[in-house]
Amino acid sequence: MTAIHNAPLGGASASAPTLVHLSGDIDIFTTGQLRRRLLNSLAGSSDLLVLDLSEVTFCGAGGLGMMVGLQSRAKAQGITLALTGVSPRIARLLHITGLDHRFPIMA
Repeated sequence: MTAIHNAPLGGASASAPTLVHLSGDIDIFTTGQLRRRLLNSLAGSSDLLVLDLSEVTFCGAGGLGMMVGLQSRAKAQGITLALTGVSPRIARLLHITGLDHRFPIMA
């Protein structure tokens, strides 16, 4: 199961970026619940929402689609969705699909 933990980045200010830590598999079994939880995080986010993927062990096509959809929702609300903690495996997946150019990736 994918875990999700929200934490303000850089302090507890309401305008601080929101950091969301994900872990485990993002697959057909977890994508629906994860999407709902991330949309809730988006609703409470400022102008930057960062997904920390450092503990994600697998991401399937549904997970990629979910992130693209979340990014579209974020953009419509004036929020930037960025990724951090991208493992070599996830980086390769993003590169193969061309999504490495779509998401800002933070160190």
